[in-house]
Amino acid sequence: MNRKYLWGFAVVLTIVVAAGCSSPLTTREKGGLLGGVAGAGTGAIIGSTVGHAAVGALIGGPVGLIAGALIGDQLMSQEQRQDVQQRQIDQNQNELVRLRRENQRLREQSAR
Repeated sequence: MNRKYLWGFAVVLTIVVAAGCSSPLTTREKGGLLGGVAGAGTGAIIGSTVGHAAVGALIGGPVGLIAGALIGDQLMSQEQRQDVQQRQIDQNQNELVRLRRENQRLREQSAR
């Protein structure tokens, strides 16, 4: 009977947390979430081979959470670097267009 309450509590807690997220998850948060789930699942599988699936899940969950968050953080940093580089490329292209127009204007002006 205790297990039913534990599973019920886990489901309700998951629903409340999911409903409380009003903004989209960042890459770091997605990585942490996926890592935590994968770590808990892997820990439960490994723990079940020795008869302690819950302990394995309790150990694997936080380990997976930390690993997933670190990987997500690295991906997020890479995305930010790419955004900065893309802005620089856009600025350079705009400057190139401006200089071509100026060059054309000067050629037309000197031809008169």
